Amino acid sequence: MADAERGYFLRTVERRGGGPQLRIRQRSAGDVGCVVWDAALVLSKYLETSSFYRDSLHVFSGKNVVELGSGTGVVGLMASALGANVIVTDLEELQDLLNINIKDNMHLVTGSIQAKVLKWGETVKDLPSEPDYILVADCIYYEQSLEPLLRTMKDLSGNKTCIILCYEERTMGNNPKIESRFFELLQTDFEIEEIPLDRQDEEYRSEDIHVLHIKRKRHH
Repeated sequence: MADAERGYFLRTVERRGGGPQLRIRQRSAGDVGCVVWDAALVLSKYLETSSFYRDSLHVFSGKNVVELGSGTGVVGLMASALGANVIVTDLEELQDLLNINIKDNMHLVTGSIQAKVLKWGETVKDLPSEPDYILVADCIYYEQSLEPLLRTMKDLSGNKTCIILCYEERTMGNNPKIESRFFELLQTDFEIEEIPLDRQDEEYRSEDIHVLHIKRKRHH
C-alpha cells in the first residue's frame, strides 16, 4: 500500500556533501508531533554544520544524546548519522512513527538510535544519566507543559551536559507570553547562549528561529 493511502507523506532532508538523504515519514492526521517542523530542520542542519567546523566543540561521534519531544525523530536521526548514540523520546502515541523513521534510515546511522516513551515531568527511567547533549526542537508552545519540560531538562542534565534548544518565535495569540514565561523559568537554573545565524546552516536558518546552547548554572 502506498504511503499516501496509509496516511503518510514523505519529507527528505538533504545532507552536507551530497550524502544519502534522510527520509522522514510524516503523518497527515494526528498530533503536532506527526510533522517535521521548521525548527527541527534548522536544528538538524545546525548539528550537521557545527560538526563540520574545524574548531567545533560539537563532535557528536560516540557521544550520548537524548532528544526530548522528538516527534518524527528527524533531529535525533541526524545526530545518530553523525555518530552519536541517541535515544529519541516522546509520548506513547508517537512511538510507531518514530520507529518507522528509525527503521527507514538505519543505513545512515553510524552511532546508535532507539525510541523510548517519556512524559515530561515524570520520573526519568532507563535514560543515560547526564548525557553529553540534550536536544529540544520546537517544544515551547503549550503553557501547561513548560514546568514539566524544565523539570525533565533539570533531572536529565549534569554540569557538562549541553542542551541545544531550537524554537520558532511566534507572535500570534498567547505565544509571546508562553515564550517569555519559559525563559523566565529557565534562567533560574540554566545559562543561555544564543548561536548567531552565521554559525548555522547557510540555507536552513531564519531570523525567526533561534538556536540556543543551555547549560546548568553552577551553584556555589
